[in-house]
Amino acid sequence: MEKSILLTAGGTGGHLFPAQSLAGELKARGFVVELATDERADRYGQEFPARKIHIVSSATTRGKDPISLAKTAFALTRGFIHSVSILRRLKPQAVVGFGGYPTFPPMMAARFLRIPTILHEQNAVMGLANRMLAPRVTGIAQSFNETRLAEEFAATATHTGNPVRPAVIEASGQPYDAPEADGDFRLLVFGGSQGARFFSDLMPDVLEALDPALRARLKLVQQCRPEDMERVRARYDALGVAADLAPFFVDMPARIAQSHLVVCRSGASSVAELSVIGRPSILVPLPHALDQDQTANAQVLEAAGGAWCIQQSELTPKRMADELAALMNAPAKLAAAAQAAQAQGRPDAVKRLADLVERIGKRA
Repeated sequence: MEKSILLTAGGTGGHLFPAQSLAGELKARGFVVELATDERADRYGQEFPARKIHIVSSATTRGKDPISLAKTAFALTRGFIHSVSILRRLKPQAVVGFGGYPTFPPMMAARFLRIPTILHEQNAVMGLANRMLAPRVTGIAQSFNETRLAEEFAATATHTGNPVRPAVIEASGQPYDAPEADGDFRLLVFGGSQGARFFSDLMPDVLEALDPALRARLKLVQQCRPEDMERVRARYDALGVAADLAPFFVDMPARIAQSHLVVCRSGASSVAELSVIGRPSILVPLPHALDQDQTANAQVLEAAGGAWCIQQSELTPKRMADELAALMNAPAKLAAAAQAAQAQGRPDAVKRLADLVERIGKRA
């Protein structure tokens, strides 16, 4: 008899990457995996090891006026009906949700059909969509040992860690190579799966403010949005900075492993990958987030000694240049931070999550 699991996730890298990792592990255990998500998954779906990808209607509440609420309700209802149809046909042993509003219709449909459900929370603070689903699921998997706003669900929660891609596990085998005095300094800057204009605006001014002798040591890799590439490249060329710029790096885990220091946002996947690979970082949480989840993620790694968290509102070019200069001249401090970061990593997270899915799925 065919064993199947339906995974459901919002269509961003932060939600899809851990789902992709779990899909690979479940396939290796003999399960057939299918994915329910939204249209944004096109960027990542080609690599997703699912038998089929189901695009399910969903919506985020954009406003509280009657028209906006009606549109949201209609989209979610349509997604729920579609999800019920999918689940009745597939008869999965369990449905696993990775957050984001596109998980709502499949998870509610699974509850309606009495199919076991597992909710995975990637962040150190539980998001709104997951908080709405949490009282209705069979089990909850948490990336962090302590997850804010999830305390009332402790009875059904298990600390599994945040699954990372096989390429991250492979990169974690590369030891940290501390920079040598007056040697090349490999700096990686990225803003998450969708890029960050903030870093394109900030970093050229930072490097201009940096001491020329330190600037000459830099080997920079930076993620830039396509519309920012030309102006950022022109600034770096004028400063004489060796820079590799691209909108998206398919080999990001390898580039993290090659870096002496990473500057990035503190989304759940980024923090998990930095921890498993073990690289020191300056983390700049995305501001204005409703739950301040990126700040919570960054603070966990900072408290462990593996990162430095700086709020965007406090990060002037001079502040960043000073931070960068201090770390470039402190290889022992960087090496200690790399070790502390890796001590927080959970390379076994995908196996722990798959074990949980199997245990709960047996109740079907």
